[in-house]
Amino acid sequence: MNFRILIIEDEELIREELAILLQNAGYEAVCITDFTDVCGQVRAAAADLILLDVNLPGEDGYRLCLRIRSFSRTPILFLTGRCTPMDELQALTLGGDDYMEKPYHASILLARIRLLLRRSDAPVTLEYKGVSLNPVSGTISYEGKEAELTKTELKILFCLFNHPEEIVSRLDLVEYLWDQEIHIDDNTLSVNVMRIREKLRGLGLEELIRTKRGLGYKLVK
Repeated sequence: MNFRILIIEDEELIREELAILLQNAGYEAVCITDFTDVCGQVRAAAADLILLDVNLPGEDGYRLCLRIRSFSRTPILFLTGRCTPMDELQALTLGGDDYMEKPYHASILLARIRLLLRRSDAPVTLEYKGVSLNPVSGTISYEGKEAELTKTELKILFCLFNHPEEIVSRLDLVEYLWDQEIHIDDNTLSVNVMRIREKLRGLGLEELIRTKRGLGYKLVK
């Protein structure tokens, strides 16, 4: 699949540099150069991911992100020279999916883009023998009952659902969570799996996750 990435950056040199970087990486790069109706151009572009600066002519990136979120779930990666913790917090609070400072490192930027595209390309729900996991709503459901999951619980189940009836080692789970920017250790993993099991019992799923001693976990039913 040839992913389309929309660049919303007012500095021409940076914009062109980004476009070349993305094209060389195999993406289709689309640039906004007229900032009078950015949201209209976002709708028309139908991009798979948006690179968004903060300091833009007229409407800043924060307000623009909030407006985009009113009609689109397209991943937004803020790429900006503003680098305080409050800037990053505001960007993520208003609907941004990731945040990077300029000057950026090309290989790290491309890695962040790949991660966001992989997340957004995931199916809305994952099914396993009548059990539904919804990554968007952060819930798991079975026979009309539903339980809400924390972000860590959701990611653990997401990994297991993507490897049905396969043993997923504890090390692989910890490394996967670190890739998802959830930093936990082996003991915290055990606590989260215990909490997941409690929620599954409430759905009537006593044995959905089986521990393979010395190996890891697997889905069974």
